[in-house]
Amino acid sequence: MCLVVLCASLVGLVGMSAPAARADGAAAGGDLTVAQSMGGRELSVIVRRAQPGPLRVDVVTHAGTAAGTLTLTATPVDRGGESSSGTVELGSQPGPYSATLQVDQPGPWELTVSDGERTARIPFLVWARVVTPWERAAYGGFTAAGVLLLVALGTAVISKRGWPTLIPVGALIAALTVGVTGAVLSGSAPQPRAAGSLLDPTSGNIGNPYPERDLPLTTNYSRPPVNLAVRTERTATATELQLSLSDSATGRPVDDLLVTDDALVHLMVVGPSGRFWHRHPIRIAPGEYRVELGLTESGDYAVAAEIARRGGGVQLLRSAIHLVGETGSGAADPAPPGTGLTTTEAIAGEPTTLTATFGGTADLQPWLGMLGHLIAVGPLPDGVPVGTAAASVPVWAHAHAMLPLPTLGAQPPDETVAAYGPKVAFTFTFPQPGRYLVWAQAERGYSVMTVPAMVDVRAGAPR
Repeated sequence: MCLVVLCASLVGLVGMSAPAARADGAAAGGDLTVAQSMGGRELSVIVRRAQPGPLRVDVVTHAGTAAGTLTLTATPVDRGGESSSGTVELGSQPGPYSATLQVDQPGPWELTVSDGERTARIPFLVWARVVTPWERAAYGGFTAAGVLLLVALGTAVISKRGWPTLIPVGALIAALTVGVTGAVLSGSAPQPRAAGSLLDPTSGNIGNPYPERDLPLTTNYSRPPVNLAVRTERTATATELQLSLSDSATGRPVDDLLVTDDALVHLMVVGPSGRFWHRHPIRIAPGEYRVELGLTESGDYAVAAEIARRGGGVQLLRSAIHLVGETGSGAADPAPPGTGLTTTEAIAGEPTTLTATFGGTADLQPWLGMLGHLIAVGPLPDGVPVGTAAASVPVWAHAHAMLPLPTLGAQPPDETVAAYGPKVAFTFTFPQPGRYLVWAQAERGYSVMTVPAMVDVRAGAPR
């Protein structure tokens, strides 16, 4: 009778102590969005929850994107395996267009997007189920306890003596102790880092919750800064900027960029007369990125590329190009009707609130994972062309207006959600007094609106 009561109590304890399954950790298994400026098309490529099996890929087009066919191919990077291809028929209306591919194993993959003239290569991860050691202990301990419970019951029924039953009962208690300990640790211990956050992910380590434990404790995971070289090539309809990213220590191509704010590279260009571009070059090879811009004015263009490197953090790389022989106008684009930007008093060293108004309806869409983007360049000297000045000013800043936080476990809203605004507020601290050019950006109707403004920042009180 005592054995039955003990077993019933153990069954209840097992049921109450069983840990909740944690499939991939907080950062694993979510959607990956990568903005791509492919020729004249502005695209957002969304890889939906990449796990072994069917892989849905959405391609979101923006206003002005031409209809046509894109070929998508998913290929494993570091092992042999079959590729999977499909096509997406882009219509004349902006919005999402979908294709379904197949991925068979966890690990690093590459998604190629081709329009017949150019091919973008987007790295992504197919996630593996990651089980921590204490979760294995919990599952194994409770499984063993269940088996030993049956053994103990059977022994109690068929044994004529009481002491043989104590053997499986003792083993059951030991197994249950292991399971409960694992369950407690599973709920309180820190979760493993997302795959690829410290080490380059491979098909061999993506399922390992702690791949760094095989390395010495003194391992330095930081990586050197990135060098940027920019070349130009004139095409029939535009100017192609060719960006080469190299490691400042080894000179080798940098191919460990992380997607940050829904892009591998955020490229910002300021023309001689103040025209502004914010684009997202396509990756065509390791360390090589390309983008086409309508640069129609001769003079100096300031170039800034914002990237995030594994082990290197977010970096802003600056350069400049000089064009000659162009005869077109480079005047800055005016602000769209119904838009504007106001600021609180701008004082160097103190937070300034800049509020951009985009029309009168609350139908703004997330763009690059944010409600709005603010780029500030300055302080600008007097009497110098804007592009020339922007190439040498000390401050280039890229600030954001955040979206409301999603509920726990939910995906953040993507570009198909039009429910925000029309006012977008940014907080930024101008570090130096002077005159700054700022651009506020937000999206409506799959079209990115840019509001330019000039902000005069006065000197703060001496500290």
